[in-house]
Amino acid sequence: MPHAEIKYSSDLELDSAAILAEIEAIILRHDSGAGACKGRAYPTDEYHHSHVTVSLSLLVKPHRDDAFSTTLLSALEQAVSARVPRPCEFSFGLHYSTPHYVTRKLEP
Repeated sequence: MPHAEIKYSSDLELDSAAILAEIEAIILRHDSGAGACKGRAYPTDEYHHSHVTVSLSLLVKPHRDDAFSTTLLSALEQAVSARVPRPCEFSFGLHYSTPHYVTRKLEP
């Protein structure tokens, strides 16, 4: 299950719910077996320069090679940056979790 985090300065009007939904949709277009993308957004009142930083973590899979990563990152960066108010600094990082990362749904 992918995991997306958006960190941004609170002076920006950002529709983080829409951005997180779009991130999930783009991931699924490129990797239909990826599943739901957990997401969180963190606005902050303490910052230096207006900014948005997006971080996406995926599990390592054989098909998620360099070509896949480059294509996915390009699609995500274009779509998300189109939703970000200007002017501001923007960063998007695609990361892969180590083999020693556990993710599962906890049920009652």
